[in-house]
Amino acid sequence: MSRQIRFNAFDMNCVGHQSPGLWAHPRDKSWKYKDLDYWQDLARTLERGIFDGVFIADVIGYYDVYEGSNYHAIEQAAQIPVNDPLQLAAPIALATEHLGIGITASTSFEHPYTFARRLSTADHHTKGRVGWNIVTSYLESGAKNIGQGGLRRHHNRYEVATEYVEVLYKLFEGSWEEGAVQRDRDRRIFTDPSKVHEIGHKGKYFEVPGYHLSEPSPQRTPVLYQAGASGPGKTFAAGHAECIFVAAPTKSVLKRYVTDIRERIAAAGRDPKKVFIYTLITIITDETEEKAQKKFEDYKSYVSYDGSLTFMSGWSGIDFGQYAPTDVVERIETNAIHSFVEHIAGGDKSWTIDELAQFGGIGGMGPVFVGSSERVADILQEWAEDTDVDGFNIAYAVTPDSFEDIVGHIVPELQRRGAYPTAYKPGTLREKLFGDGPYLPVNHPANGLRDIEAVKRREAEAADASLPLKSVGA
Repeated sequence: MSRQIRFNAFDMNCVGHQSPGLWAHPRDKSWKYKDLDYWQDLARTLERGIFDGVFIADVIGYYDVYEGSNYHAIEQAAQIPVNDPLQLAAPIALATEHLGIGITASTSFEHPYTFARRLSTADHHTKGRVGWNIVTSYLESGAKNIGQGGLRRHHNRYEVATEYVEVLYKLFEGSWEEGAVQRDRDRRIFTDPSKVHEIGHKGKYFEVPGYHLSEPSPQRTPVLYQAGASGPGKTFAAGHAECIFVAAPTKSVLKRYVTDIRERIAAAGRDPKKVFIYTLITIITDETEEKAQKKFEDYKSYVSYDGSLTFMSGWSGIDFGQYAPTDVVERIETNAIHSFVEHIAGGDKSWTIDELAQFGGIGGMGPVFVGSSERVADILQEWAEDTDVDGFNIAYAVTPDSFEDIVGHIVPELQRRGAYPTAYKPGTLREKLFGDGPYLPVNHPANGLRDIEAVKRREAEAADASLPLKSVGA
């Protein structure tokens, strides 16, 4: 049995997502992102391919760093227009039985109290198949448009995120005890009031004194995804994430990242093998090498140079429009995605502006693997063995064709080699991924919040400090 490889589909409730310009390809249907049947059809395809899930990215704001304007973003549909991701959870769940649904939401723009209810609702509706991708956001335009004036500094955003998830853990794990909901018709008791508790959170950034509004969902805390690859992002991921996404342009960059993050996870007292790491790639495949290469050349003819640099400028915070195509990308400190600059300006090769635009034109900052099913399977196994990565977060060039090609060609080849699952495990998303129970593992920092004795001790301490913390029946 070969090492098992895992797949996620990387998408967004928008046009084109990571391949600017390819919306114009005659076979691309990403313009149907507004239609639920588009998402349900895609979900069924992914479930046939035993994908762990569909991971739905999101941004609040728009890309206006390139040439100091959002002109090219709007013209090329560079993640604008974009719709809300969380509303896709229910229709995708209705169309599938097993597929996980990863939803991106920002700790910078969503208040934890109301967001906790929205996330619990989605976990109920999907019968426990939801994950939350924790992001801190990187677009100044988003912060300005909700009245914040601008983004917090990068390191400070993770300080906010740490308290944010603490609030959610208290709501998800500690507010409602196991057995609180009784639905006892004879005694006319739906919920035992003594088993529902205020969380009494009063921190630096948030004050949330009360109860969680939702009863515990199948997973309580949905599966936790995180994509930060900067120093603070890796520290946060090591302490909290169950699945980690990275965009590494080369195998050597990926290997260093995986080694580093697994060491950090172990140092945080968690099992580094029970945290899955997925790296961003795009696959272009067909029945033969020749057909795959011809398809790749066809796709490249639709790439938008300005659209690609619109993304690159937005992700890095650097206006690449101010440089000549032959200029070399250099490290510049910005308030955007630090890992992007580290991987490009501090990586294994020097990149000119033109090379950066061409590289990012299909699939964003992940490599593009082109070839027959045998050739691509060889590459995937090589990357998994050489870097210790668990799986691949797959962006499309043209949708749904890119995913249908993978399900039709790559998945069967990997399965033939014993290197890919042939069926889903039963249960919630967390159970399907890790094979344990539906709740967070015992070595996760949120796990202890379900300890009712600890909850009662916090209530007693709060009472001594004259804080308004109590259970419903107190």
